[in-house]
Amino acid sequence: MASLNRRAFTFEGLAAVPDELVAQSALQKAMLFELAIVRAERLLSGKPEPDWDDCLRVAAKRQGRHYDAKVPAAIAECDKQVAEHSAQNLVVMLRGVQEQHPKFKLEASPAIPGMGWIATGAADFSLGSILIEVKHTDRNFVSGDFRQVLMYWVLKYASSIEGELDVWSDCLLLNPRRNSALLVNFDKLLRSASASSSRVEVYELLRSIVGHDLERR
Repeated sequence: MASLNRRAFTFEGLAAVPDELVAQSALQKAMLFELAIVRAERLLSGKPEPDWDDCLRVAAKRQGRHYDAKVPAAIAECDKQVAEHSAQNLVVMLRGVQEQHPKFKLEASPAIPGMGWIATGAADFSLGSILIEVKHTDRNFVSGDFRQVLMYWVLKYASSIEGELDVWSDCLLLNPRRNSALLVNFDKLLRSASASSSRVEVYELLRSIVGHDLERR
């Protein structure tokens, strides 16, 4: 993890969200930064002043899928300041990446195929062959972040075999809270995480795990 994080970079002109400002918010951090992602999505779709109530409604619906989610009745001014700062950072990051790949359209919530007992889901963003995941944390990227995107990749790869679909070649991790980013090639990440196993070997292992679990039910 340390070697990967040494390759992290920042976006010029952006400032991290002050920890002191985040500490003022009484919202769960997951809810607070879900609000930021929704607001960023609205800004990217062309709404210069997204409605806060609408952002809260969507964020609450998404977070409501988690058993420990606490849905607030309203959001305070400090919540808005944190969400606005983080959303603006994310918008600049995504637009900066898009300018480097003008032929591709930025897609919000790209579908993640399911397999067996693994339900379908959605990632944060994608741009051509790049999967983009957003992490609003106060730390470096950790192994859990990489396991999550690798699982997304394997499920997408499994689906691509049957449907002849394209699969992502790279993953861009973004942390608008810290103004930090890391671009990782999936093949290199896969080899590092699986003792140099090939794509097919990892895919077959996942199929075996899913199939074994189904047989036990």
